[in-house]
Amino acid sequence: MSNAQKGQIMSRLHHAGHPKTSPEQSWGPRNPEAPAPPSQFWPGQPQGVPPGQPPYQSQETPLPRKRHRVFFWVFLAVQILFLIWVITGAASGSGTPDSCQGMTGDALKTCNDAGNVGTAIGVGLVIALWAAADVILGITYMVYRLASRQPRT
Repeated sequence: MSNAQKGQIMSRLHHAGHPKTSPEQSWGPRNPEAPAPPSQFWPGQPQGVPPGQPPYQSQETPLPRKRHRVFFWVFLAVQILFLIWVITGAASGSGTPDSCQGMTGDALKTCNDAGNVGTAIGVGLVIALWAAADVILGITYMVYRLASRQPRT
C-alpha cells in the first residue's frame, strides 16, 4: 500500500470521527462506548497453507493423463471369442451326423450318442482352454500392474 493510499484511509477515518484518529483521543485505549472501526479497514486473516495440506505448488502441475483401458478391451474381446466358440461348438453337435446316414435302430442310437459325447468333450476342452487363457491374462495383468505402480516414498 502506498503512502498516498494510507493517507486517504487516515483522512477518511479522521473525517468519520474514528476514535483512534480523532483529536479528542489520539493515544491510549479506545473509549468503550465509541463504535468499533469499520471492518473494511481491519487486516484480514494471514493467507497460508491450511494445516494438513501440502505446501503451495505452482499452477503448472500437469493434469493426470486419462487412463486407457486397453487390457479391459482385450480381455472383453477374448471372452466374446471364447463364448462364440463354445456356442458354435455346441450347436454343431445337434442333429444326426453325416456318418450315421442309413443306420436304423440301435446302431443309429449308438452313433448319435457317440456324436453327442464328442460334442460334449469338444465343448469341455474349449471351456478348459478358456479358463486357462483367463488365468494367463489375469497373471499378466497383475505383473503389469506391479511393474507400473508408483514407488512408495
